[in-house]
Amino acid sequence: MTDVKFAAVTDESIGRLVDEFYTKVRADPALGPVFMHAVHDWDSHLATLRDFWSSVMLTTGRYKGNPVAKHRQVEGISHDLFARWLALFDETARALFEPALAAVFNAKAARIAESLQLAVFYRPDRPWPPTAA
Repeated sequence: MTDVKFAAVTDESIGRLVDEFYTKVRADPALGPVFMHAVHDWDSHLATLRDFWSSVMLTTGRYKGNPVAKHRQVEGISHDLFARWLALFDETARALFEPALAAVFNAKAARIAESLQLAVFYRPDRPWPPTAA
C-alpha cells in the first residue's frame, strides 16, 4: 500500500480499494475459505465489485446484480463473518483514503452489511442480532 491517500472517490480509487481489500479477504483465515469456495472467477467478481462500489459511491448505476440472492447462496456464510469483513474493509479504507472519505466508505459498508445480514439471517421468531448459542 501507499502512504499517499486518495482525497477523492474515483473509479481508480474504488478499484484500488476493491483489489487491496479482497487480497486481504482471500488471505484471511476466517473469510478466505468461504470466499474461495464461493468465487470461481476472481477477475469477474472483482469487476462486479468495482461496479457495485462505483454505483454506491459515484451513483454510476453500473451494478445490476442482486447481492441478497447471491449472499443467500454462499455456503458457510455466518453472522460473525460480517464483523470480520467490516474490520478488514475499515482497515483498507483508512489506509487508502483521507479520513473523511474513509468514514463515508465505512458508513456505507456498515449499512450494506446490516442490510445483507437482515436479508440473509433475520427471522421474526428469533432475536436480532443473533446471540451465541
